[in-house]
Amino acid sequence: MESEILLFVDYIKTKKKMAANSVTAYMRDLNEFSVFLAEKNVAGLKEATEADLAAYLLGLKREDKTGATVNRKLSAIRAFYKYMNTGGYMQTNPAAEIKSPKIARKDIEFLTLEEIDQLITKPDQSPKGVRDTAILEALYATGLRVSELVEMNVEDINLRMGFVSCSGEHGKARIIPLGRPARAALETYIYEGRSKLLRDKSDHEKALFLNYYGERLTRQALWKILKGYAEAIGIEKKLTPQTIRNTFAVHMLQNGADLKSLQELLGHEDLAATQIYLTVSKNKIKDVYDKTHPRA
Repeated sequence: MESEILLFVDYIKTKKKMAANSVTAYMRDLNEFSVFLAEKNVAGLKEATEADLAAYLLGLKREDKTGATVNRKLSAIRAFYKYMNTGGYMQTNPAAEIKSPKIARKDIEFLTLEEIDQLITKPDQSPKGVRDTAILEALYATGLRVSELVEMNVEDINLRMGFVSCSGEHGKARIIPLGRPARAALETYIYEGRSKLLRDKSDHEKALFLNYYGERLTRQALWKILKGYAEAIGIEKKLTPQTIRNTFAVHMLQNGADLKSLQELLGHEDLAATQIYLTVSKNKIKDVYDKTHPRA
């Protein structure tokens, strides 16, 4: 591994406080580019040119890599060269003029108001059911990513003020308000359901959401929970934490939220990532027009 990559990795871990999985992905992407350069007899990342980077991206396209995958790799490379420029290690930036490939947009899966209501009210009053209600209310109220939810600790919830604090991706912290139903569900879970799930585990367990054994709930377990409730109420859509995150975003826009505020709530680095939800709102407006206007 090139020494410059090690310096960069240390920077994003210690200074940027980037999440471990993101650090691993950045390191892997930079190593792959470094290997490509070596095969082209380029001495290293510092010696790469814009043409070298363009050739690398073209090769990824020929390998049928998706636009999202190419963009992710390009994002790591851009961040690396920005660090090299800012730190005075390089005067040039081969990524400066490289444009991101367009991503083919798939239909966004989200729930209707009726479906989200059915989902949230499905769990029973057992400790597990109380936990699941809190999870569903929290996901829909905040639009959290699955990793953000399962990594949350009790101390990240402020019930009195009504917000959750989240470190998010790339270590960028944000504060997200909680609506009254989510606050009530979380309060019931924290003070009643969680202690029963904790069982004989140490009171020092910090995780907010626990499994049946009193340990931190995993991503895989959460996916299973959602799948079970989807089957129980007959939702045919693929129900994942991302589906509920999409539902949060779409419902916010449909009820008048501005794009910039939604970007901050979702923790998107790039506004373009938030803009994909506008297509859903526009499609809904057209559907209403087609159904209601006499001359549609």
